[in-house]
Amino acid sequence: MAQDFYSASPLSHFDSTELLDALSTGVVVLDSTLCVIYANVGTQDLLGFGLNQVRGRPIGDLFAEPQLLTDMLRRARDTGETYSVHEILLTPIAAIQGSGQRPPVVVDATVTTLEDQVTGTHLLLELSDARLRTQMTRESELLSRVDSSRLMARQLAHEIKNPLGGLRGAAQLLERELHNGELREYTTVIISEADRLRALVDTMLGPTRPPQLQRFNIHELCEHVYKLLRSEAPTGVAIERDYDPSLPEGWFDRDEMIQALLNIARNAMQSVAGSGRILLRTRPLTNTNIGARRHRLVACVQVEDDGPGVPAELHKTLFMPLVTGKQDGSGLGLTVAQDMVARHRGIIEFESRPGRTVFSLLLPLENTA
Repeated sequence: MAQDFYSASPLSHFDSTELLDALSTGVVVLDSTLCVIYANVGTQDLLGFGLNQVRGRPIGDLFAEPQLLTDMLRRARDTGETYSVHEILLTPIAAIQGSGQRPPVVVDATVTTLEDQVTGTHLLLELSDARLRTQMTRESELLSRVDSSRLMARQLAHEIKNPLGGLRGAAQLLERELHNGELREYTTVIISEADRLRALVDTMLGPTRPPQLQRFNIHELCEHVYKLLRSEAPTGVAIERDYDPSLPEGWFDRDEMIQALLNIARNAMQSVAGSGRILLRTRPLTNTNIGARRHRLVACVQVEDDGPGVPAELHKTLFMPLVTGKQDGSGLGLTVAQDMVARHRGIIEFESRPGRTVFSLLLPLENTA
């Protein structure tokens, strides 16, 4: 049947399979029963399926939850109309691939009905990877929230620091008038708590000066953090590293990058709770988008742990000020880290599930000095 379809196709004067295999978009041809006749190389790259693995199989058998896709295909077949759906989540079934579980993919799908007197009704399904667009949207929203958080922190700091200064000054004046040592203990508590709150507000504000950029190999900064973690880690926590030596030097503020990486790594150490594994990993990324901007070369610095993961209800707000999943946390460590990385035109992303959480610092390596 596949050969009949090709010979009757308008592309029959050319090698139609070569033309379709040259596309980065996934192209799948289905018969009227929604069984696969043909799948191009782009489909294999996107989903991990080879043509020989799926030919003749119902397309609904290839995915864990295919209902949305199969409903769209049936509507197109029954009405003869073209349908499109954006951002379908497809989870390929590992048993078909024979290469272990493949992560879900987000695709834009378009199905067109092909009618032919010889071959009958066929469906042309186009699948394009929507992950880049969704990543750009997510990162742009995150960077916008970083800017909003920074503005909110500055406004909040202004409102807090003024009365704190008055409170501390009044406590100092009162202390001078008190001759009873026991009563002075109370003014000492007031002054120390005012100082603590002021330091907390300063932390919310983050650095007030522009980044002091110098040329560094990112591994110098990672090694500094690695040594600090080794000295702080409980006996049951293993600190490991996996560096890619091909990463070139970049322009960084040493103190800010160390602080950002350390904030994330200490969160990981708290997450594993005295028993687990933390891995520092570096990798180069080429032609990578951060928000709406594309960078030729990006350093990806990852902190991975095998703790219980980030609670699902915190995923969208994790980098907001005062958001924390820890009972004794301030909710500022990740906010400050994100702000410091954003000052280097980068971003921090994360993915988390029980047993594996990865925070990735994406840092452009173009000369910004």
